[in-house]
Amino acid sequence: MTSTDSQPGLSGLATPYYLVDECRMLKAMQRIHYVQQRSGAKSVLALKCFSTWCCFDFMRQYMAGTTSSSLYEARLGYEKFGGETHAYSVAYDDDELKQTLKYCDKIIFNSLTQLDKYQSNVPANVSTGLRLNPGLGFSRYSLSDTVAKYSRLGVAFDQLPDGLESLIDGVMLHMNCENTSYSNFSAQLDWLERHLAGLLAKLRWLSLGGGVAFTRDDYALEDFCLRLKDLSDKYQLQVYLEPGEASVSQSSSLVVTVLDLVDNGLPTLIVDAGVETHLLDVLIYRFAPALEGATAIEEHELEAALAQGKTVYRVCGRSCLAGDVFGNYVFDKAIAPGHQLVFTDVAGYSMVKKNFFNGIKMPSICHRDIRGKTRLIKAFSYETFRDFLS
Repeated sequence: MTSTDSQPGLSGLATPYYLVDECRMLKAMQRIHYVQQRSGAKSVLALKCFSTWCCFDFMRQYMAGTTSSSLYEARLGYEKFGGETHAYSVAYDDDELKQTLKYCDKIIFNSLTQLDKYQSNVPANVSTGLRLNPGLGFSRYSLSDTVAKYSRLGVAFDQLPDGLESLIDGVMLHMNCENTSYSNFSAQLDWLERHLAGLLAKLRWLSLGGGVAFTRDDYALEDFCLRLKDLSDKYQLQVYLEPGEASVSQSSSLVVTVLDLVDNGLPTLIVDAGVETHLLDVLIYRFAPALEGATAIEEHELEAALAQGKTVYRVCGRSCLAGDVFGNYVFDKAIAPGHQLVFTDVAGYSMVKKNFFNGIKMPSICHRDIRGKTRLIKAFSYETFRDFLS
């Protein structure tokens, strides 16, 4: 199977490899920039989702900076991206906070206890924020439901003390995961205003977090911009968005090679990568990643597809994990060992989560710039594996 990504410069590269493509990223970047122009809302890249910094020179033309979840991410954003550096952590220790304050211009605390403990350590040139938990949000998965009952993420509205505005400059809410509905998001803001209008009027900035799929083709982008501008104007706030997946959706591929074809009643392709090792979210959230030249089908559809004579394969990784399964697919044509397969949308939460389980070869990272020039950025060796642990 020939990949559309297999252009000159990649033909001799050994798989597996990730290919990060600025040409494919451009549409999302342009929409992010458009939102800032139309609404005034600035976007900061969520490094927890995507930290492949070979693209940062390109991305900083469209985004205001980065937001982090740890000291290392904050430092990476400061050193490699520039612009605004927002720092957040579920919990800081003394040394991490001291180090983080060297790199950020906004520090966001997760709890009132951390705010009380560390607010006096924050220098005058760093803005202080607090994460709130509105108890209202959107997620299809319990694993990513930040506003669930007993959530440790942020301070509940009914726990906010009087005079909070004297301690902080802004608040951050992260209440969405893959929310594709503008009407749902707008209703969240309506609810937020009903419960928090008094505080918002006394703050300087408001971060609405990530998980809002506003760079999709079918998203109500104009309504989104107008709603954000209205919110900003009403309360005289700088509004921030923290797109992760929305920044890099459809921008990157994982290219693999079929090593074996096993048929124990269901033709199964074994590729030179793994789900747990290289596309961990596929395993966690149990979905089949998009695959070039193939259509994913559900388990209950297998028997019918096979009976109809369709070209069906289960695609699996080569780790010893029984559940190392990318998915079941109907292909456009027959596949054999030696063919390459291309998973077409793997930027978000893949490279940041890759690991050395089973000692499987780590995919290289390749970069295609906006001019179409492709280069190998990083290759991983046995020594990388060896030195990772001790």
